[in-house]
Amino acid sequence: MVAALHCHAAIGALAIAAIPAAAAAQEVAQDAPAATAEAEEGEIIVTARRRAESLQDTPVAISAFTSEMLDQRQIVQTQDLERITPSLQFKPAGQLSGNSAASVVFIRGVGQVDPTAAVDPGVGIYLDEVYLGRAVGGAIDFGDIDGVEVLRGPQGTLFGRNTIGGAILVRTRQPEMGKTSVRARLRVGDYNLREGFAAVNVPLGETLAARVSGGFRRRDGYVIRAFDGLDLGNENGYSLNGALKWEPSDQFDLFLRADYSRRDEHGAPFVLAGVNEQAPVAAIASVAAGCPGATIPFAPIVPGDPRFGAPNVPLINDARCANDLQAKGDFVNGGNAPVMSMSEVWGVAGTANIHLTDQALVKLITAYRETSSRGVRDADNTPLTLITTDVAAQSAQFSQEVQLQLDFGKVSGILGGYYFNETTDERATVFLAFPPSPPVIRSLLAGGPGSRDLQVSRLKTNSVALFGEATWSPTDRLELSGGLRYTSDRKYYQGTVLNLFPATQPDPNPLPQLATTQGGPLFIFPRPFQRDFAALTGSASVQYRWSGAVSTYASYAKSFKSGGFNTRYNAATSNNLPVPFADESVTSYEVGMKTNIGRLRLNLAAFQAEYQDIQLIFRQGVVPLLFNAGEARIRGFEAEANWRAPWGLMVDGGLSVLKDKIKSITPIPGATATVTPNDDLPFTPDLQANLGLAYKIELGNGMTLTPRVDGSYTSKITFITGSIPIIEEDGYFVGNGSVGLKLANGIEISAGVNNILDQRYLIQGNASLATLGYAERIFARPRNWFAQLSASF
Repeated sequence: MVAALHCHAAIGALAIAAIPAAAAAQEVAQDAPAATAEAEEGEIIVTARRRAESLQDTPVAISAFTSEMLDQRQIVQTQDLERITPSLQFKPAGQLSGNSAASVVFIRGVGQVDPTAAVDPGVGIYLDEVYLGRAVGGAIDFGDIDGVEVLRGPQGTLFGRNTIGGAILVRTRQPEMGKTSVRARLRVGDYNLREGFAAVNVPLGETLAARVSGGFRRRDGYVIRAFDGLDLGNENGYSLNGALKWEPSDQFDLFLRADYSRRDEHGAPFVLAGVNEQAPVAAIASVAAGCPGATIPFAPIVPGDPRFGAPNVPLINDARCANDLQAKGDFVNGGNAPVMSMSEVWGVAGTANIHLTDQALVKLITAYRETSSRGVRDADNTPLTLITTDVAAQSAQFSQEVQLQLDFGKVSGILGGYYFNETTDERATVFLAFPPSPPVIRSLLAGGPGSRDLQVSRLKTNSVALFGEATWSPTDRLELSGGLRYTSDRKYYQGTVLNLFPATQPDPNPLPQLATTQGGPLFIFPRPFQRDFAALTGSASVQYRWSGAVSTYASYAKSFKSGGFNTRYNAATSNNLPVPFADESVTSYEVGMKTNIGRLRLNLAAFQAEYQDIQLIFRQGVVPLLFNAGEARIRGFEAEANWRAPWGLMVDGGLSVLKDKIKSITPIPGATATVTPNDDLPFTPDLQANLGLAYKIELGNGMTLTPRVDGSYTSKITFITGSIPIIEEDGYFVGNGSVGLKLANGIEISAGVNNILDQRYLIQGNASLATLGYAERIFARPRNWFAQLSASF
């Protein structure tokens, strides 16, 4: 693979080197207006540099999609973007949360698998230029959407903290002046799918307009629990949005919006992947359940006790035993603990543009958001109580950004300041067969069912940043850019941990009062612990436009992600102090080429990224903790192409080749590494590719019929740090097909089949085989069909 990657890089370099000669021969023809792919679809405008400019004129690796493109390719949620975007992995269910709305996002091998409040994401998600600070809420339905941009690589200069992998920018439709319009759609399908959406645009005068939209989505789950018939992986949510646009003059405009969404679901569709019968927790759970022949690896044999057999006796096929025969299939769950997945998100935001002069613009972006969530997960997916997690959180964030945008022709730039404040209260309850404390083991030997660890945390973040970027175009062809950002983050943590036993069912109250909780050791971090993280990061690029159709660029970028405090404990730490972890960073070097020749648009990028001080999960006993313990290098090549034939054929494709190498793992005293230098980084497949083919057939009288097929391939992928084959996906191809009939009166009828080949493949996996003894995984939804009626007028 290394040789292949070098080959790709060499081909890219040769192609760039060959451009001047080719450009010179075609310069006259290419500088003239042509029926390009952009002309066919409309020019794609992006905001990757915080100003509106053409996709083809921006020296950044961007996948940009208009709402029409998303509709055509049946991309209805943010997690669908991975099917059409190179180097992107977007999973809607976190391994440790149990919440279907807690997104796990990686770009170019950089992200974060831990969705808890103590850990920041590695890819920033922005909704109308407002940063979404929590993993919950990142799974967004594409209702009244205007477009989406996926920026690949570090974006720390202009977008700030926690964009070391990249950024996803979601733009909603703004109200339009002087025009009343309605958009609506209704979709039905397999698994009792019912989906509806409507948007209304209403002018309120010559300078004021409003837009209101809402939608819902209901669908049955596809994994059934044998215990009670509960369907996991179901969808049950709705959203409401409202916006106002005021344009009293050419010098001022104001955009106000509010959004609300709620999801109440049964939980992520995990199933059992395997059990390590000799793991301490699995063995103790078997003993507590009365399994014949079970033995606790580190406990003394009690003479005459029928629950104990000779050491190392394999567990038999018994419903009371922890063993691989508890697995009931890819779409049947064997758990019996209460499970749930809930999220509620709302926010308000305002964006004001003030034109001081023809050369100077001030932009103000103010936002407030609140997020509530709770996920209860039976992590072992068996009738035994190996581990059940219950994580609930309430978060509030306020952000204020000020930009001064300057444009003096050959010189342009942006200066800005950013403030972010977030407070999160999180409660995590973990039901274990045991924690590593002798009183609880004695409780188990006496017939007790186990223990419950209760962790209540308050986390606060104050972040301030100053940034600037300047662009100089000494000629019409050459452009030089450079920028810096200084970020200062201050994080606070205050927490309480209790070990309770015997274990009970999950508490229905997501945030119980500590004063009423009794039993077990109590560990308190009574005062707010504080850590400061500061970094000066920057970027630079040089772009040369060989003609109106071909440009090349080279760029450098560095970004960082804050550290924080570990919040998971079930035993007192040294001196009763929380364990911190430091920030991590990515430094990236990239070359790229963007072409738009005739009806073909082809964009290429090759990069190398140095990933430093990686926040990796180690284990202290059964507890996962984050430490800065890794260094890695990631090299890659990406390509995207679109072609629009004059006779109606449409071709869309993308490709990414990634080669990651863990260069070193730093030993952590008292903790066990879950990864070695021979392992792959999670969510970093060597190859991703997608291809879409459509054919527009003109039927006359303004009607068109468009059949379409889309396929995507992903090579072997791991979901956690470390190699555990039973929860790894060896590679898969997914095909989707659809057909749309567009009538002249704004009505469109479409139908299609997703996963048309009924491929069985993994989309998520998690395991703790050495201590807890379990492994779990999620398979994708099997083949399913849909039919849709939409209208615009």
